[in-house]
Amino acid sequence: MRVFLTGGSGQLGRELLRSAPDDAVIDAPGRSQLSLTDHETVAKMVAATQPDLVINTAAYTDVDRAERESPQAFAVNADGARALADAASAVGARMIQVSTDFVFDGCTDRAYRPEDEATPLGAYGASKLAGEQAVAAALPEQSLVVRTSWLFSSSGRNFVTTMLRLLAERDEVPVAADQVGSPTSARNLACALWRWTTIPGASGIRHLSDKGIASWYDLAVAVREQAAAVGLLEGGAVIRPTRTRDDPAAAKRPRFSALDSSASWRETGLEAQHWRASLPHVLLDVAGHG
Repeated sequence: MRVFLTGGSGQLGRELLRSAPDDAVIDAPGRSQLSLTDHETVAKMVAATQPDLVINTAAYTDVDRAERESPQAFAVNADGARALADAASAVGARMIQVSTDFVFDGCTDRAYRPEDEATPLGAYGASKLAGEQAVAAALPEQSLVVRTSWLFSSSGRNFVTTMLRLLAERDEVPVAADQVGSPTSARNLACALWRWTTIPGASGIRHLSDKGIASWYDLAVAVREQAAAVGLLEGGAVIRPTRTRDDPAAAKRPRFSALDSSASWRETGLEAQHWRASLPHVLLDVAGHG
């Protein structure tokens, strides 16, 4: 299986490379080699690679900046995904497009299912939804869109690594307590994505997140407690719960964006882990013990 992977230096890309099956031959060009906004190079690279599968984990992910730089967010998340899907179609490859819980507005009290209507609140979610639609249009029977949420890992830029740094540097860290979602280990998502490659005909939209829900405040407190347990923190800052509306610079975010992933875990045959069980493994990796 020859795979063309974008975003290989990101947290999910690294986990995909680390957990790749033995029969996978992966081409993962770095940022300096490939930008999804360069459609000609995208087409040339995919044509040269002749992959069986394209996995797109590259994205413009700065939610707040996307409100100020909407054209750039759409150029990567929508137009870039479309160019990649067109290139995959040209060589007869399947494609997995990784998307986000931010395609939903959060106006619900139950976990979102794949068939629920997507109504994003801001430019980031809208650009990712446009990317989903572009991929599905180019590869209606050969694409799988996998929405995930609140990814964390031991490397890259994510909430857990950011919180570890802030807790070590500051006496107090303010964290939103009124946004609730499904924290998800990038390693668990990577394992599920590879499993989907073995399922013939898997297409459409899926949701994949770890079990359990939490606010950002809940996750921050868990990071502090578990990091102290593995020796990553001594003491640690006070974590102060805040309200999103008190941050005038923040883009609108869904207040409740948990994903119903039960069907996906059944389909892949993998056992869903609770995010609290996934977090210690990530922290052990950070500590160098994993």
